[in-house]
Amino acid sequence: MENTPLFWLLFTTFVIGLLLLDLLVFNRNAHEIKLREALGWSAFWVALSLAFNYVVYRTMGPQAGLQWLTGYLVEKALSVDNLFVFLLIFSYFKVPAQYQHRILFWGVLGALILRAVFILIGGALLARFHFLIYPLGAFLMYTGIKMGLSGDGPEIDPEHNPVVRFLSRHLPITRQIEGGQFFVRRDGVRFATPLFVVLVMVETTDVVFAADSIPAILAITRDTFIVFTSNVFALLGLRAMYFALASMMRLFHYLHYGLSLILVFIGAKILLESFITIPMPVALGVVGGLLVLSVLASLLWPKKEA
Repeated sequence: MENTPLFWLLFTTFVIGLLLLDLLVFNRNAHEIKLREALGWSAFWVALSLAFNYVVYRTMGPQAGLQWLTGYLVEKALSVDNLFVFLLIFSYFKVPAQYQHRILFWGVLGALILRAVFILIGGALLARFHFLIYPLGAFLMYTGIKMGLSGDGPEIDPEHNPVVRFLSRHLPITRQIEGGQFFVRRDGVRFATPLFVVLVMVETTDVVFAADSIPAILAITRDTFIVFTSNVFALLGLRAMYFALASMMRLFHYLHYGLSLILVFIGAKILLESFITIPMPVALGVVGGLLVLSVLASLLWPKKEA
């Protein structure tokens, strides 16, 4: 596998094909995603991701394969906070279950485009100005500590969200959801619907989370191909994971602290790389171990309901 423009084109075509297949065939009609269907899709995306990881391992070498898997796990883990915020947004705006997949589909598509830009810019800067890796490490440690001290998880306040307030001032918005549409036309005037507001919130939320996840993966490897493709596969399975975990996310209340420790570890790994070289298998073991321990702790010591 060579990191060539042709392979980038083939990979992009493959991803677009998967998205079109998802939207136009399997989810052509809006419907509520039940747990069984969500688990099936989650298993499919994980299996597809691991198959691609095996291709990377065989064609680019064991080191690249481990870097890809570590980046994939980090992105998957950090996506849990995204899922919690999505749940809060959907609950606040009372989005019917049958329309949530449509919003997440377009949200993921926008996230893929935005993250491609972030990765290309970040990779180019690190390649040209290597010293930037040290402020990046410090930023990750700061973010991890801040996340650990912030409590059980992220909070949102849609009523005071600047994006929502901006849209409310500059766009005519209907008060009711209009059959899954983002825009409707009434008396010659084009109105946005609440679903469009939700979509914009999902997109802007992902930009905020990308500020954590992209630097974390760039800290693992500066190979933009590995960073981008591991991000893509993690995001492709994000919707199915949301529906599978929507009713169970509150069970994993210690996962938030596991994620903060992962960011601190990756940041420390960067800052100490001139003195201590941590092999990639060890880094992968630490990331996976922290995830497993935080999940087990959540199950062994469940959160008491108020």
